[in-house]
Amino acid sequence: MKRTLLLIISTLFIGLLAACGTSNEEASGGDTTTITLGATSVPHAEILEEAKPILEEKGIEVKIETYQDYVLPNKDLDNGTIDANFYQHIPYLEDQKKEFGYDFVNVGPVHIEPMGVYSKSITTIDDIPAGTEVIMSRSVADHGRVLSLFETQGIITLKDGIDKQNATVEDIKDNPKNLEFSADVDPGFLPQTYEREEDALVAINTNYAIEGGLIPAKDALFIEGGESPYSNILVTTSEQKENAAILTVLEVLQSEEMTTFIEQEYNGAIVPVK
Repeated sequence: MKRTLLLIISTLFIGLLAACGTSNEEASGGDTTTITLGATSVPHAEILEEAKPILEEKGIEVKIETYQDYVLPNKDLDNGTIDANFYQHIPYLEDQKKEFGYDFVNVGPVHIEPMGVYSKSITTIDDIPAGTEVIMSRSVADHGRVLSLFETQGIITLKDGIDKQNATVEDIKDNPKNLEFSADVDPGFLPQTYEREEDALVAINTNYAIEGGLIPAKDALFIEGGESPYSNILVTTSEQKENAAILTVLEVLQSEEMTTFIEQEYNGAIVPVK
């Protein structure tokens, strides 16, 4: 009798231990999928953090790998460290694919980070002195974007018949103020350059402007409108383009709930793609 009772108690105890050791994934029926997403810190990682609870409700656990530059997220996607990344616009993606041979796909757009031009001392376009230096990112994918923005403002004109997204300084047709375009600064250092070079014009992408404490809608001398073709996109490898979890991430990032968050959180500095 004692042996039988001991056997029953032991069985119950082992069962209890087994129940306590059940993972969340097992407890939820094994439906949880974990994916790792790469993102630059502002605003992409912030947006993904906001989306995490929504994705958890859909059975997707997101791990966010945060980067401070534009090069490593694509390298890590290529070597399998991350499953997808969220930080780049389409021209940059195409430039990276051409340069490094990446087999990547654009899963879909999320938002636009308008390019702005800032100056510590120049307050209006009419007051731009002749010969002013215009400091751009060394990222070639941004050059056509910056030059097109200057053309939109009537400050320069570009040659007829060129692909303006890929325009270079050599494609400038008219430059009545004799602006000097320089492109030798890493994108992340542009806010510091703006603080240091008081008499220059500095073209800064919104994510770095926000990190640098700038309010694009208020501080920029001029800035892109919502018609910009440079939407920031979710990117993965061709092998994973049908990955259900990655497609669900895009669905959530494009949702009404996330659109409202982006509009309210960034006060117009970042424009959701609708």
